[in-house]
Amino acid sequence: MAEERVPTFIKGFDEHLEGGILPGCVVLIMGEPGTMKSSLAYSILHHNAKQGKNGLFVSLEQGRKSVITQMASLGMVYDEVDANLSVLDLAILRKKMKLGKKSWMEVFKMYAVNLKKSMNYDLLVIDSLTVLELLSAFREPRIELFEFFEWLRDMNVTTIMPTEMTAKGDVLTPYGEDYLADGIIHLKMERVGDVNIQRRIRMVKLRATKHTPNFFSLLQQDGFFAVTKVISEE
Repeated sequence: MAEERVPTFIKGFDEHLEGGILPGCVVLIMGEPGTMKSSLAYSILHHNAKQGKNGLFVSLEQGRKSVITQMASLGMVYDEVDANLSVLDLAILRKKMKLGKKSWMEVFKMYAVNLKKSMNYDLLVIDSLTVLELLSAFREPRIELFEFFEWLRDMNVTTIMPTEMTAKGDVLTPYGEDYLADGIIHLKMERVGDVNIQRRIRMVKLRATKHTPNFFSLLQQDGFFAVTKVISEE
């Protein structure tokens, strides 16, 4: 029997991913600023929460209230899913807590494990991998990131991490994170004509999945993301 997948709930996209993401995968959402990486990651948690799957959104920069307000402006009201979705503001916790002899990564893992025990979340978003790397100040980044990705898989959760890219498409993950990940969603802004800009999305890779590598136009309306075929490059 085929393993049940985690749908992205991006209308028109899951059908190109054999139904979604395999449970336990670590997926990066890569894109330049303004491509709605965090919003897309939250959307996946939000709509899975509506189906009864527990999710944890960990913000490393943006405050909890700000995240909830921003997502509500996109039609994703937190009160509708608060029984299954938690938003954790590690930015404020980081300012208040005393690390002592523990590293920041150790404290992060402690919170993640404790919340896994208390709410048994199935889906985890860490927003973002770029900030996590800055905060962690890895001494041996390639080794420590490999161990971190393996730790995430051992948690038996599906993990999604937004990751910054430059406008030119240069990946700001210099330690081979794209090779460590099971899946990569690429978002970009594409100029169409003289004045119009379209958001585009494609699945670069996804473990154990037959998928198209092609770009789609990405839309967001009434609480949902959706894709359409790219009609014009002019």
